[in-house]
Amino acid sequence: MHRPAALSSLHRTVPARRPATREHRRLAECTSRDPRWKLWGPYLSERQWGTVREDYSAQGTAWEYFPHDHARSRAYRWGEDGLLGFCDHQQRLNLSIALWNESDPILKERLFGLTNHEGNHGEDVKELYYYLDATPSHAYCRMLYKYPQAAFPYQALIEGSRHRDPGAPEYELLDTGVFDDDRYFDVFAEYAQAEPGDLLLRITVHNRAAADATLHLLPQLTFRNTWSWHPNAARPLLECQGERVVAQHASLGRYECHAQPGAEWLFTENETNAVRLWGLGPAPRGIAEGGAGGGGAGGAAGGHFKDAFHEWLIGGVRAAVNPAARGTKCAAHHRLRLAGRSSAVVRLRLRCAAATTTATAAGAAAPFERFDEIVDERARDADEFYAEIQRDIPEEDARSVQRQAFAGLICSKQFFHFDVAEWLSGDPAQPPPPPERRQGRNRDWAHLNSADVISMPDKWEYPWFAAWDLAFHTIPFALIDAEFAKEQLVLLTREWAMHPNGQIPAYEWAFGDVNPPVHAWATWRVFQIDRKQHGGSGDLAFLERVFHKLMLNFTWWVNRKDAEGRNVFQGGFLGLDNIGVFDRSAQLPTGGHIDQADGTSWMAMYALNLMRIALELALHNPVYEDIASKFFEHFLHIAEAMNNLGDAGIGLWDAEDEFFYDVLHLPDGSKRPLKVRSMVGLIPLFAVETLEPDLLERLPEFKARLEWFLHHRPGLAALVSHWDVAGRGQRRLLSLLRGHRMKRLLKRMLDESEFLSPFGVRALSKHHEREPYVFRTDGCELAVRYLPGESDSGLFGGNSNWRGPIWFPVNFLLIESLQKFHHYYGDEFRIECPTGSGRYLSIAQVAAELSRRLTCLFLKDANGRRAVHGECARHARDPHFRDHLLFYEYFHGDTGRGLGASHQTGWTGLIAKLMQPRA
Repeated sequence: MHRPAALSSLHRTVPARRPATREHRRLAECTSRDPRWKLWGPYLSERQWGTVREDYSAQGTAWEYFPHDHARSRAYRWGEDGLLGFCDHQQRLNLSIALWNESDPILKERLFGLTNHEGNHGEDVKELYYYLDATPSHAYCRMLYKYPQAAFPYQALIEGSRHRDPGAPEYELLDTGVFDDDRYFDVFAEYAQAEPGDLLLRITVHNRAAADATLHLLPQLTFRNTWSWHPNAARPLLECQGERVVAQHASLGRYECHAQPGAEWLFTENETNAVRLWGLGPAPRGIAEGGAGGGGAGGAAGGHFKDAFHEWLIGGVRAAVNPAARGTKCAAHHRLRLAGRSSAVVRLRLRCAAATTTATAAGAAAPFERFDEIVDERARDADEFYAEIQRDIPEEDARSVQRQAFAGLICSKQFFHFDVAEWLSGDPAQPPPPPERRQGRNRDWAHLNSADVISMPDKWEYPWFAAWDLAFHTIPFALIDAEFAKEQLVLLTREWAMHPNGQIPAYEWAFGDVNPPVHAWATWRVFQIDRKQHGGSGDLAFLERVFHKLMLNFTWWVNRKDAEGRNVFQGGFLGLDNIGVFDRSAQLPTGGHIDQADGTSWMAMYALNLMRIALELALHNPVYEDIASKFFEHFLHIAEAMNNLGDAGIGLWDAEDEFFYDVLHLPDGSKRPLKVRSMVGLIPLFAVETLEPDLLERLPEFKARLEWFLHHRPGLAALVSHWDVAGRGQRRLLSLLRGHRMKRLLKRMLDESEFLSPFGVRALSKHHEREPYVFRTDGCELAVRYLPGESDSGLFGGNSNWRGPIWFPVNFLLIESLQKFHHYYGDEFRIECPTGSGRYLSIAQVAAELSRRLTCLFLKDANGRRAVHGECARHARDPHFRDHLLFYEYFHGDTGRGLGASHQTGWTGLIAKLMQPRA
């Protein structure tokens, strides 16, 4: 799909500083119009099956419509997946690895996991794999997959999980015993680019067991199936020509692939095996069961299908592969016999034939000459790059944690392809999908048309973008690749993503759901980080471009999520899933609606973020002073509404408990606070901004408007922290919290018997462990209890829990908010931390303490253990496990054990920013 360039990076008011390292220079070469090094990257999904975009069922049953068992035999409609993969930025040609240990029932081509209905806490990948190192240009990348030597325990994992109730821990791969006695292979995949478009793949296999073992290793090339959906679509070709495979694609061009001598090339078609799946003959195109759509590509001529390598290797069906040595999928088969505790190396090179440099020409003539030297050189380039980034981090363990967090962020990029209009109507070359889908999921988002590289929350558990996750991803990304961070923020506001009414799409399962409005905050922070790195006035074109779209989104919020036009906002679950008494996105069992302390506070924060961006733009264009004034007034009206809902004398602040609560509006007109002490009540801390006196002096019209408003509307001015009292350095503070309320909130937040954990701030007060909140209605009781680990219910899929664990995004915002408060109050304003300890700290020191506790999730303690690993002895002691990190979705509120999605390096990647020393 033709797409205009996402963002030009040439918007600076001063020349960029000379790049410090070779990797910095590579990044400087990459633009949206000419991606160069970024043409190829770790963009291959880790799960395409079970996704919404591959679901063409009548009722939207994505997991059942395209299960894991179909994935090896059924062509995907909208993307590809694979193991330890790389692909071009439109996912036309995909490079991945397949494995067989001579015991597995199927060829290991992709990661296995449980569906939402199979796991006792929802969907969950049941594999061991790690992102170890990567540079943002993709010149170097290193990943690890741990493959058992015994048969992979597919059924044991399903059965073991099926019999566990929600209160039990999850049944993991290590629990099956399949790794006992070190009977497994470590498969390291290193990708290096000699030049843009010249890829070197070095696969190092270690037999960790004492006994000899055999491994079949198959590096694979696969063209994404783009030819089965439209009549007369061009079909690419992979063909063996002498000792090389030539790949021809109409838009990607010509590539040549070389495997080491001794490999046996296998060829097939990336087409659905309708014989295996539905009992159809090899010739028909289309599918008989379930309608049309994803996976609808029928058998190729001659009966060579997507699962041919499995059939050839494991089934012994020699005719499964194409003897003509051509097709749209191929593999270089290596059979490795490894002695105990030994290793072997397999090399493969994929090169664009259009490359003309001396280095790549030499690579064509002798593809494995200097191969290891080039890979090792790129690894040293990565060392040089991160040495510059981490020059102020003295601790080796901290540098290792941060570097793996960056690697996880980079390896979580994915090509996301989804044309909703075409998905709803079906493909011209396939039978029409069930008509019920026209009234089903995402029917109001027919304009959405994505064919972009996007930062994913988790490429297996959440292989689709999530708007508020993505905003947090951009903060650590900005430290290593600010241009990519900016491109991501622009992307969701583009006309093919943002709804015409101004709503930002939430995520694939329901684009119309509502996430917290953090896009403006992320835009401002990325702008600041980028400006600090490059100097000058910053990328004002980027800031202005996103700002205009965010004004549309702000208007959408005001028009759609303020039920009674009173500046009090709803919004539903707002990313906090099961945090409340009710499912806040569903119809309430009591009727009525909820005025949300978090929804309203998010909007106050949003108003301040947009005001601050407008002020920055006003320094260069005075037109924005009026707009800044408008958002300032919005903020004050929201602050007023939080204190007096509909002039009823009931606010979201509870004076007796000294905490913010949601308020339930019942059909009879009565109002009832829902007294759950949760993160909902701490989010008002996020709405804070400081203004420097020199900024106000440079914007006289804005300053005059503020002074007029505050003089003539003293009731509103009194609601926020003393505007007319200058703080440290004559700064001014805008906040929902005056000093007293801030102190009372922080007293609860810093109480270790309530919110403060050894590893950060809990999402729910531990107070509710002793005293659950119980809501009674119509003879039934709804209770909220402190659950520091996994959820004990299926609410929101059961794989997420906000009733006690520690979540990085809100903890990060708490830390940044405290830093802003300190910016105003200074060192003299001190708070007891922890509450009751007798130790008093400045607000900046409290922020640093929260940051320290969060880093303790990953750093080794005095005994060499990492809290994130929990009580797993193997992760604590085994040298092949203990320093490989997983950046989980959330963490146990008492022990710090990692929970939820295991590769959520997106927002948990914020740890990289916390470890970066502040200037």
